[in-house]
Amino acid sequence: MSLTLVFEISMMLTSGCAVLLAGWLLLQGQRQRAMPALAGFAAMMALWCAGHIAIVQHWHSVGVVLVLANPLMPMFFLHFALQFVSPTAEIRPRWRRLLPALYGISLLVIVTSWFGAGGAITATAGFDAFFIFAGIGWLNLFYTVLLGVAAHAVLWHGWRIHSGNKRRSIVAMFLAGGWGLLLATSFVFPSLGLNWYPYPMLLLPSYLLFLVYGVVRYQVLAINAFANKALLWLGMLLLVLALMALVSALLGQLGMQALAAVPASQLWLYSALLLLLSAACYRPIAALARRLIYPGGQLSEPLLAHWRSQLQQCDSWQALAELAAALLSAQLRQKVTVRLPEAGQQGSDLHIQCLRTEQGWLYQLTGWDDVTPGYRLQGEVFAALLLSNCRILEQSLKLAEAERKRLDQQHLVELGALSAAMAHELRNPLNIISMAAATTLPDTRQHIQQQLKRADRLIADLLSYAGQLQLQCSLVPVKAMLQSVMSQQDWQGVECQLDVPDELLLWADSYRLQQVFVNLLDNALAFCRNQSDAKIKLCAKVGQNKVQLFVHNNGPAIPTAQLPGLFQPFVSKRAGGSGLGLAIVRRIMQAHGAKVQHRSDLGWPVSFVLQFFNQQQGTENE
Repeated sequence: MSLTLVFEISMMLTSGCAVLLAGWLLLQGQRQRAMPALAGFAAMMALWCAGHIAIVQHWHSVGVVLVLANPLMPMFFLHFALQFVSPTAEIRPRWRRLLPALYGISLLVIVTSWFGAGGAITATAGFDAFFIFAGIGWLNLFYTVLLGVAAHAVLWHGWRIHSGNKRRSIVAMFLAGGWGLLLATSFVFPSLGLNWYPYPMLLLPSYLLFLVYGVVRYQVLAINAFANKALLWLGMLLLVLALMALVSALLGQLGMQALAAVPASQLWLYSALLLLLSAACYRPIAALARRLIYPGGQLSEPLLAHWRSQLQQCDSWQALAELAAALLSAQLRQKVTVRLPEAGQQGSDLHIQCLRTEQGWLYQLTGWDDVTPGYRLQGEVFAALLLSNCRILEQSLKLAEAERKRLDQQHLVELGALSAAMAHELRNPLNIISMAAATTLPDTRQHIQQQLKRADRLIADLLSYAGQLQLQCSLVPVKAMLQSVMSQQDWQGVECQLDVPDELLLWADSYRLQQVFVNLLDNALAFCRNQSDAKIKLCAKVGQNKVQLFVHNNGPAIPTAQLPGLFQPFVSKRAGGSGLGLAIVRRIMQAHGAKVQHRSDLGWPVSFVLQFFNQQQGTENE
């Protein structure tokens, strides 16, 4: 094979690849604004290589015209570089105004080179005819180099201002540009009077591939899939060539003289053509195989994207279940039931169920055994996609619930601060009313004082519940404290029994502990004061790890309906009370690391148990 033929094959391969890449880049230009300019660069390289082929084929005039169009290659690349490194969606105004002028100058240089005999044909090593620059053609070459330097200066500026994938792409362009400069150096050998064969130009196909791949590999993911397939087929081609070389060496020893006489180059050519034919037939054969194995299956990327976008719009389990069933039913043209953890539908023959387990989410298909493999495949793919959306929805609902609780907590804090402020402000007008009542009739004054005392108690309860609890703990003698509380109550004939050891001490806030028993005794007296044989009993039980204090009364039992919210504010409100008594008791007990509970199984209709845990031994849960 002559060197001229090798040169032609290299130029043809470069030109063909450049045309294909230019078309592909133009399609990508709908999403990547810089790609059309790069497509122009690839198209001009195809014409430039075609010019060299024309000269070798003795179409000298056509070849010279195409080669002298050389400046448009770096011009398109400069245009691409300006768009690629521009940090905004458009090129800066001054560069946008400069580009038409540069294109005009480039065309002027090309036309001047054409009419000024800027190129000629000469014989050089390995060629009967090869292009050389002459006269005004050197201006063509100088201008081409100048545009290339400007394009790389723009890239250098882009490398300084960008980071991440954009910066990696710029580095790849520099490396590919250096490789292209090394290859193109041999193009000017004959013009400089060097009778050398331009071996580096044989590698020009690699320059174009390296440049385009370096530019778009970080920007267009599709090119990475294309490169992956290209490397796969290239590896297979090299493997076939190696196997054919081995087979060619063994054919003579196996007695196949006719096959052994076939030149190795022809065997390699046939093998390469066979492999290329296989690559061309791969897609239609694969599609036919899918239709045979999965009849009825018509999955595609647009369909999956539509499913994904629709499912992601759901904000509840019921909406997700209904939409998922509607989407798959429309695709399969038969009813499909979807069941999720907190939503479901009426039954049908085909079921998809998504379950949350300890290991994570999983799906189950029920009733799909009798459908075609294609429908089964669509069900599996849709279920996997639905499972992904279940995970996303679960996380979004958790975040929404956490945000709701945060806002509720913030609202309660604000409401508590407002209540405390209002309670303080109410005491001023109450004091004025009390002083004004001093001059009224005795009966009226007594009635006013009773209502003022009630209002003051309501304010005290509101402040206790809304304010912050700051405990001042010390050792409290429980029996003496209870005797003091009992002496403050108006028993009105109610019998009260005290059964607490004299030596019993509690580490607690004395004032807050008295408040607990005052509230409990007020409640007990309110319910059993109007009945005969009313009794209240205060007693204690000391254990190894805890102290229990009991407040029993024989008043009416608390209705079952009130028990779940017994210690909630404004739920267990008695006549004349604030509705905060038991809520304050629970809050004070929790501040002590203790707890309070209601019981009716201790021989009394109503019992409240206060449990204090030994602080030296830690808090215990019962």
